[in-house]
Amino acid sequence: MMISGGIAAVALALVAALHVVWAFSPWPLASRADFARLVVGVPEDGLPSRPLTLLVAGLIAAAGYVVAARAALLPEVGPSWVVEVGAFVVAGVLGLRGAAGLVSSGMRGGAAPDFDRLDLRYYSPLCLVLAGLTLWVALASGG
Repeated sequence: MMISGGIAAVALALVAALHVVWAFSPWPLASRADFARLVVGVPEDGLPSRPLTLLVAGLIAAAGYVVAARAALLPEVGPSWVVEVGAFVVAGVLGLRGAAGLVSSGMRGGAAPDFDRLDLRYYSPLCLVLAGLTLWVALASGG
């Protein structure tokens, strides 16, 4: 459980950090237009705002903490039920994102072909793997 939790928590921390970077830069892409097309699947003027992107980064970081705490890699802060329930919530959200991405990107039919290709190949499978790791940690008895 500790290894699964560690992998999931580190991956979530990295994804959160990437969202912080994306709030200020289109890295690793050259332009915001390329970033919008490949990473978000929207026109450049449809990109989320900086505050919204930072909020998402914070939520992903919190999810990483919950997974790490449930796996006994970090101390629990607050009532233990928050971490227990939170791990199931994180697994559910990641599972829904992964499944929804597979369905929507598989059925979209060319609306955002570059994003859809990357979503089917990388983004959605990553969410599903993280959902599985997190569910494993959530189901395991504490510590």
